[in-house]
Amino acid sequence: MSRPEPMPTRFDPTSFEGRWYAAWEGSGAFAPVLPSEKPPFVILIPPPNVTGKLHIGHALQFTLQDLMIRWRRMQGFNALWLPGTDHAGIATQVMVERELAKEGTSRRELGRERFLERMWAWKAQYKDNISHQAKAMGASCDWSRERFTLDPMLSRAVRHAFVQLHDEGLIYRAHRLINWCPRCLTALSDLEVVHKDVDGGMWDFAYPLADGSGELIVATVRPETMLGDTAVAVHPDDERYRHLVGKLVRHPFVDRTFPVIADAALVDPAFGTGAVKVTPAHDPNDFATGERHGLAKINILTEEGAINGNGGPFAGLDRFAARKAVLAALAEKGLRRGDKTHRHAVGHCQRCDTVVEPYLSMQWFCSMRGMADAALAAVRSGEVRIVPDFWVATYENWLENIMDWCISRQLWWGHRIPAFYCADGHTTVSEHDVTACATCGKPVEQDPDVLDTWFSSGLWPVSTMGWPDDTPEMRAFYPTSLLITGFDILFFWVARMIMMCGHFTGKAPFAQVHLTGLVRDAHGQKMSKTKGNVMDPLDLVREYGADAVRFTLAALASPGRDLPLDNKRMEGYRAFATKLWNAARFVQMHLDGDEPALDAVDAASLALPERWILAELERTTAAVNRAWEAYRFDDGCRALYQFVWNDYCDWFVELAKLALHGDVVTQPAAAGATPPRHGEDVRAVARGVLLDALKLLHPVMPFITEEIAQYLGSERLLITTPYPAPGSRRLDEEALALIEAFQAVVQETRSYRHLVGLPPGTPLELSLTGVAPERAAALAQLAAEMQRLAGLSSLQLNPAAIPAGAIRDIAGGVNVAIVLPDGALGEAERTRLAVELAQVERELASASARLADESFTTRAPEDVVAGARARATELAHKARMLAGTLGRP
Repeated sequence: MSRPEPMPTRFDPTSFEGRWYAAWEGSGAFAPVLPSEKPPFVILIPPPNVTGKLHIGHALQFTLQDLMIRWRRMQGFNALWLPGTDHAGIATQVMVERELAKEGTSRRELGRERFLERMWAWKAQYKDNISHQAKAMGASCDWSRERFTLDPMLSRAVRHAFVQLHDEGLIYRAHRLINWCPRCLTALSDLEVVHKDVDGGMWDFAYPLADGSGELIVATVRPETMLGDTAVAVHPDDERYRHLVGKLVRHPFVDRTFPVIADAALVDPAFGTGAVKVTPAHDPNDFATGERHGLAKINILTEEGAINGNGGPFAGLDRFAARKAVLAALAEKGLRRGDKTHRHAVGHCQRCDTVVEPYLSMQWFCSMRGMADAALAAVRSGEVRIVPDFWVATYENWLENIMDWCISRQLWWGHRIPAFYCADGHTTVSEHDVTACATCGKPVEQDPDVLDTWFSSGLWPVSTMGWPDDTPEMRAFYPTSLLITGFDILFFWVARMIMMCGHFTGKAPFAQVHLTGLVRDAHGQKMSKTKGNVMDPLDLVREYGADAVRFTLAALASPGRDLPLDNKRMEGYRAFATKLWNAARFVQMHLDGDEPALDAVDAASLALPERWILAELERTTAAVNRAWEAYRFDDGCRALYQFVWNDYCDWFVELAKLALHGDVVTQPAAAGATPPRHGEDVRAVARGVLLDALKLLHPVMPFITEEIAQYLGSERLLITTPYPAPGSRRLDEEALALIEAFQAVVQETRSYRHLVGLPPGTPLELSLTGVAPERAAALAQLAAEMQRLAGLSSLQLNPAAIPAGAIRDIAGGVNVAIVLPDGALGEAERTRLAVELAQVERELASASARLADESFTTRAPEDVVAGARARATELAHKARMLAGTLGRP
């Protein structure tokens, strides 16, 4: 190994991030090999909208997916991370229609063919957005396999699935109540409706009985829907109304009478007036009631949300204007009976926030019960594991109560429904376009609607692999290994993939699902443009570097919790990257270029600091692998941070400086002493441990680790280097215990200097007593390091006598005696310490009294009690050290 060129003094991630990404991609490291003897590990990217850009939630998922795929790739798996984008029917069409409106035109004016040309042009304009942003984050996807949900291969799979489900009787067309958005002008699934609590009203009004014998008072939150009423329902056991069942009431505004019916399922006699208006065409509960009683279903709305011709004198009014007009007309006729404010849930379109209408419409539906039962079985049997597991109950509850899925959308952008209609009313469903009816041979026209975007997304694990064909990809990579996505699309996407892919292949599409929380701002609020708290991941990458952004997101990814993100965290992890860079510079500048690999170093011949850092490396290797395996990204990052910053940079590098500066420790070996330190051993261990630390860090901080590794003379790219595995070297418990004692003594001395307020350079005398002979021999060999790190003027091990006035304590199982130099404290300092001691003693007395109170220790939460005990211990130690300094018993 030749000596590499010196590392730059300044850490600048922009100088190497793009270069390393190009090197990885150019090396072919992102692409799996077919055929391969390696076990597969497959992640499919949750496809972002093709015309969008990455938001911070995408950045979180990209980070965690890339972490897992790099880790498994380095472990020797045939790793595939397959990227792609979704056509996002409603969202993308809305964006293009907005552009057309600015131009003074519309899709209707353009016609379907020209409109779709505009859609594809829009897609071409923005298609590289996601991949560019993902690459900036370091995503090691196999871009040669990038997919789009409207690609021919995927479209073929969607069409095949529709036809098969139709042939099986699971897809059908029916005139039923659906969710309708008057702005997007399309049907919506139940999941695309967001229910918000709003302050509204509840109005009572009377329907006169047709025979003139009285009236029935009903209550409603949507008075305009009374224009479509076809019954009034009462409870069959309600004595107030039993005599009215079967009679007719007269509509006050249209020439129509309708019956009073008895229905126990719809009516709660204790709520409101106990009489309920029934509008089967505009309320799901009323629709079910209408089915039970054979009621007429009268639609009173246009697609745009205005009153249609069935609304009599109110025809042409907007639905909310009609509400006011109906109430005014009821009052004019003397039929208003009261009103009150009423807070209730109102459905809104997920895309445009328009109030959604229950709407009677001819649509295509998919029967879900059988597929839902199979999806439930997949999770309950362990075929699919959901992490965190508390989401399982939510998943099961939704599937147990699932309704048939409205899959048709009144859009032009998407997979057009492969159904063809002739003039005689026959329907032909075909995988290929047809011109003649399969029943009568007459000309046909294709259904103008498209499928719900989530229908094609539900096939993503198989359509991206070439299904329904028996492709090499299907054989090698299906089922996939892991899905990482936000919990908010557990129903939209995850459950639908399990249902649909399982139905067609007999196998669940993935073995494990990891559901992430939402990224929020530092105050726990959801990010939104209106709040001004949105964080653009590319802006963050430019400011802090991709590695710092990735480490921040991974470190915050605790299972089941949202992520409170602020710039201070990223500043902290950029400082972590800088610390790593500077430590690597220090090590590199001392290398000769001929250091052996770490595995070639004889651990038994090493001095204590080198044995210790190898033990810490082994301990960290086990912890990090264990964390990645359990998706405890926070724990893995914590272990890496502790090892790199504290163990390696703060302690080992400092302990190595004497040897790396050319000074060999030559104290005579005593009984039980470890071998003396030699510079060549220190250099080999410093380089080897740092290289292994870079490998451990690489999945979460790929750019800086790859850059440093090359400066340390790594002969291959880290991305293809084997990941450190636990158990490769002995865990040296003796070295861990000895250095922990050493660290405790140094930290105690530093803490004392800070407590008393001594300047950092003030020398202290230190005596260690009661040290076992074997420990004393080991610590003696580190005397120079201890004196330098603790700022000591002298150090004595097991002296015959302790100097008078020494401040005594215990650190790391060793008795410590600290002696202040003469004149170190003047009268002013002693007065200040006396005041501080009095304050500490008061706090300690209060804390002790609190802990002596059984009502506190038995009733307070365990963590609160533990915190109080820790605080009391800290105060007692502080009081003891201050009293000793002042010469008090």
